[in-house]
Amino acid sequence: MSERQPVPKWLQEAHDADHLSDALQILQSRERTREHARTTSRHKANPSRAYRITHLPSTVLTNSDDAAHYSVAVASQPENRVSNRYGDIEPYDRTRVVVGHGGQEPSGRYLNASWVRELAGGKWWIATQAPLPATSHAFLSVLLQPISRPPSDIHLSTYPISSKSSRVRTVVQLTQNYERGMRKAHMYFPSLEGESWILPPESGCTAPSVRVTLVRLETFEHAHCTKSTVSIQQLSQEEEDLGEPVIFRHMLFSAWPDHGVPEPEDRAALLNFVHLVDETNRDLSPYPTSSQADLDSDPPIMVNCSAGVGRTGSFIAICSLLRSNGFLPPSTSPIHGPGLPDLTPSRLGALPAELKDDMVAQEIDSLREQRPCMVQRDEQALLVYETLITAFTEGAGRSKA
Repeated sequence: MSERQPVPKWLQEAHDADHLSDALQILQSRERTREHARTTSRHKANPSRAYRITHLPSTVLTNSDDAAHYSVAVASQPENRVSNRYGDIEPYDRTRVVVGHGGQEPSGRYLNASWVRELAGGKWWIATQAPLPATSHAFLSVLLQPISRPPSDIHLSTYPISSKSSRVRTVVQLTQNYERGMRKAHMYFPSLEGESWILPPESGCTAPSVRVTLVRLETFEHAHCTKSTVSIQQLSQEEEDLGEPVIFRHMLFSAWPDHGVPEPEDRAALLNFVHLVDETNRDLSPYPTSSQADLDSDPPIMVNCSAGVGRTGSFIAICSLLRSNGFLPPSTSPIHGPGLPDLTPSRLGALPAELKDDMVAQEIDSLREQRPCMVQRDEQALLVYETLITAFTEGAGRSKA
């Protein structure tokens, strides 16, 4: 831990009961407006003419431009609904992650995942639900394909991508597979070192099967983390290797309950976990020395809880604000570099003047513009404020970068 730092004036003023109550109500009201627009987009996209006519009254009450901007039409299609872990959590069309073609869909395979960019910190993430058995192959395929470019619809202009290889190589999981007796996530790689599973693609997809092998398992008690080093190998129809395997690290944080927040005694471990994730993503040691110069030094990280919105959004918001306040180093990836275009302003307009300086409220609202329901619960929003205050008052390892 580093020396304590004074809490910024804006954060002191924001951590006030009346301010927090107002901020949460405003954020909730804006998300309800987005939800109305999402609902309208579902009605308009429904293939049944009778259904569309039935829901016409509610459809005409929503601004058509809002419905288009916050559209979840792709996710709500009958062939894609089965791939959503929860029926009410669907990615926006404009920010969804399009998985490489597999012969089923001309515009790519569907995955309940969204491109998300930190407002304050500037780093790109992929926020996603925990994969289902039928979507595990598509999920792993994101790790197999190089990142070409996050969607330009998120920001005001396109941004050049370096010729260096940028590929997701870190996956963060913030949920246990079972919580309170309910299934929250499915395993998509073995739990024993050296064991392998073969995962075929979803029905109708012609992409090759993959062999997933657990290479190494490590435990970090100070961060409540289990880190798994995993290999993905594409296979021919005869189950022979196709090309070189791809290595990624899976980081499980085990102390964040569903519909809640880490207990006070686990908050230090959460901050330790944030730093461990950042360090792991920058670590090139698993890769051959000869190829390290061509690798992205800090590529986007893929993060999920169960639905990929509550804990996931909170984690990204915390990382963003820690980064912008110097507790995490700035990203060195070419797609996060200096001069990054501003995020597209919300169609709902700017937040009210009383929230202008509240960077937590600004961050949450920006994340919700990019994926529905991010930082889903009030206590999760409060966690973001409290974690940032803790970083200042107790010292959370200010970056020397």
